[in-house]
Amino acid sequence: MQAKTLMVIDGSSLVHRAFYALPLLSNKSGVYTNGVYGFLTMLYKVLDHYKPDYICVAFDRKGKTFRHEAYESYKGTRDKTPNELSMQFPILKEILKNMGIKTIDLDMYEADDIAGTLAEKAEDKGLNVYLVTGDRDYLQLATDKIKIIMTKKGITEIEEYDRKRINEEYGIEPKQFIEVKALMGDKSDNIPGIDGIGEKTALKLVQQYGSIENVFNNINEIKGKLREKLSEGKNIAIVSRRLSEIITQVPLDFEIEDLTFGKQNTTELKNLFEDLEFKSLLNKLDSGFEETKPIEIFQINEIKNDNEFNYLINRINEAKEITFKFVVDDYLHDNVIGLGIKVKGENASYIDFTTIESERAKALKDIFNNKDIIKNSWDCKSDIVSMFKKGWDIFGLEFDSAIAQYLINPDQIDYAIDKIAKEYLEINGNNIDDLLGKGKSKKNFKEIEKKEIMEYIAFALNTVELSKPKMMEIIEQRQMEELFLNVEIPLVEVLASMEYFGILVNEKELEDIGKSFDVEVDNLINDIYQLAGEEFNINSPKQLGYILFEKLKLPTIKKIKTGYSTDIEVLEELKDVHPIAEKLIRYRQIIKLKSTYIEGLKQMINKNTGRINSKFNQTVTSTGRISSTEPNLQNIPIRSEDGKKIRRAFVAQQPDYIFLDADYSQIELRILAHLSDDEKMIEAFINDEDIHIKTASEIFGVELSDVTPELRAKAKTINFSIIYGISDYSLSKDLEISRKEARKYIDEYFENYSGVKRYMENSISKAKEQGYVETILNRRRYIPDINSNNYNIRSFGERVAMNMPIQGSAADIIKMAMVEIYKDLKQKNLKSHLVLTIHDELIIETYIKEKEYIKSLMKEKMENVVKLKVPLKVEIAEGVSWYDTK
Repeated sequence: MQAKTLMVIDGSSLVHRAFYALPLLSNKSGVYTNGVYGFLTMLYKVLDHYKPDYICVAFDRKGKTFRHEAYESYKGTRDKTPNELSMQFPILKEILKNMGIKTIDLDMYEADDIAGTLAEKAEDKGLNVYLVTGDRDYLQLATDKIKIIMTKKGITEIEEYDRKRINEEYGIEPKQFIEVKALMGDKSDNIPGIDGIGEKTALKLVQQYGSIENVFNNINEIKGKLREKLSEGKNIAIVSRRLSEIITQVPLDFEIEDLTFGKQNTTELKNLFEDLEFKSLLNKLDSGFEETKPIEIFQINEIKNDNEFNYLINRINEAKEITFKFVVDDYLHDNVIGLGIKVKGENASYIDFTTIESERAKALKDIFNNKDIIKNSWDCKSDIVSMFKKGWDIFGLEFDSAIAQYLINPDQIDYAIDKIAKEYLEINGNNIDDLLGKGKSKKNFKEIEKKEIMEYIAFALNTVELSKPKMMEIIEQRQMEELFLNVEIPLVEVLASMEYFGILVNEKELEDIGKSFDVEVDNLINDIYQLAGEEFNINSPKQLGYILFEKLKLPTIKKIKTGYSTDIEVLEELKDVHPIAEKLIRYRQIIKLKSTYIEGLKQMINKNTGRINSKFNQTVTSTGRISSTEPNLQNIPIRSEDGKKIRRAFVAQQPDYIFLDADYSQIELRILAHLSDDEKMIEAFINDEDIHIKTASEIFGVELSDVTPELRAKAKTINFSIIYGISDYSLSKDLEISRKEARKYIDEYFENYSGVKRYMENSISKAKEQGYVETILNRRRYIPDINSNNYNIRSFGERVAMNMPIQGSAADIIKMAMVEIYKDLKQKNLKSHLVLTIHDELIIETYIKEKEYIKSLMKEKMENVVKLKVPLKVEIAEGVSWYDTK
């Protein structure tokens, strides 16, 4: 079978050659086109001749490279690229994009480094490689499988060089061109070489001695002026060699398979060619490329008899690795329809669970319980919940493509399987919404034909299997393996366990709280009517606007298209103007609490267990924090008496259980101390000082003993405001002080905690330079907004740059603690279990006889899961309800 071929084109080299080889062409709009036209002419020529399976075009990126670090004057003699040529690069890249050809450029590297890296990778995979260029430096890359296609006489002719031809023509190995150039230099790149040594002499020396090292080791054999030149130029030759060598270990975030032709946009190409007046190239659009990349049709076999089933089980036990996905019709009631399961490189299998026999179920249970069999999946938390409900367990989970993509791109809106397939495999397919629909018309799996379900499962399993190596390469390049393998992947099971157990709710307590809210709402309505002087629909913005701004003549704060704004900000502004505003604010608070946390929670109680099974989301927040939905338990007000009342309804099962609530103390400030290396802050935490009192003392200029509760509260606000990059305007609002005074507090804070100021500035500058920030476990968030020309957008990006490493590191730490605690609970087969996490807080429903052990376990794991420059501190409380722990 003939090996596949990769073609890498040196875009920068060929466009330059074309620009100078052809007359200065332009279209009727005055757009210069000769570089693009010449390049495309050559591109179609080599495509027709070599017909590569994979292709890309590499470009040099503007700015300095690693070679400039070795020699500041590298390429220093080159003239600035003419504007007539510069303007053609974006045009060419747009054309290549529409041709379905990937273009690549990288900071600090040149096109030949990219080409060399790809060539070696492809050769290692057994591919034949063609490197198309006008640059003779590429000759050093030639092997038996890597051929250099050199353009000659501008762009009209090409010559092919491989290792054999270079041996015959130059009498050296391809790699020895590096030694030749080290001796002779290169004027075009301003590589100095040794004065007085040209190509002929350099070749002769390399043919005789093999390398510059051997030349200098045997310099006593060399006579006359040549020896003198070599002796004087030794250091220059060493530097020149470093500049001449093409790097073949460039960090690339894609695989050779990603360089397959993509979808060609013929319509857009036709428009571009017509605009550029490339009439002779228009006929090329009818040949040479596929119009679309076809959707992959993956095979899947339904397991119908014992022979097929037993064969599958045997293959799984031999292969020791599977990809799986359950089909679940009702998440809450464990209505499993089927299971898709796949051994690597083989067709997927589908097992119908509506008629599954107990023996088959047991065999599958044993597969998932076998820690020696690696498991891969996509968005498998719900699968694990279903397994728990069946009495199954899972060991050996290694990969979840939704979690992997979340780490790679935490700002993505969703991680549907079709999006992963499109990005990594360039194939189209369905997601779950395509299969079942959405909203009121949404179907369940029982209404879908089994054939459609099986096709969807086959697509999902193949996407997971084929995308895994590509995604893992990116994760490894970004040094996120520990975060992925030791934190995020084990956390999937932890969160599944929390969803499975849920948290018990005292429904009668909820109803009693609801009744008390009803009484307060009735009283508020009467008060509002009395203050308004009439009855009206309080929930109507139009009627409320009339009462506030026309009848009561309150100052107009904000107008909208439909009339007066009566939003919460307006009411807050009016609090000190008229007592009706405060009554309205409270009315809205109670109505929201009643609908969301009384009626809403009651609807979500599982009638069989009395528990609420909230969903804990691992792939929602950009910072890495866990969120909860259905219901969102994190949004229950923390400090208000109302929130406390609602927490009273969340209880431990009685009489043998209590809640243990472990809460990190000031974890974000401790992380800030660690990241900023601020001496004062570190000292305060090491000495177990109250950081808010210390900050108050520093900022307000009073002794520690003289810090009042009011000053401490202000300092606390300032401490946490700094973490979020708050402005003087926002701080003035929070503290109800002037903007000038707020600015003074911020300035004094940074004067006292100078390390924090340096950290904030460095975070912003690093984000602007590299485009992202990272946590202590290398969780990465890209911040494209940070270089925006819009002040508000840029300011938001800067705040993200300052805060994300802190908040994201806090997320990393609590996740690590959760994984370690869960592991211990599971290994020791304890009755206690994790039921809730709220930001920096963990709650374990604890069996009374295990209480002391669980307390020590939580403290030990949470405080020591990571070593910072300051100690982590955990406060543990207990109670029969969530309210009691607070």
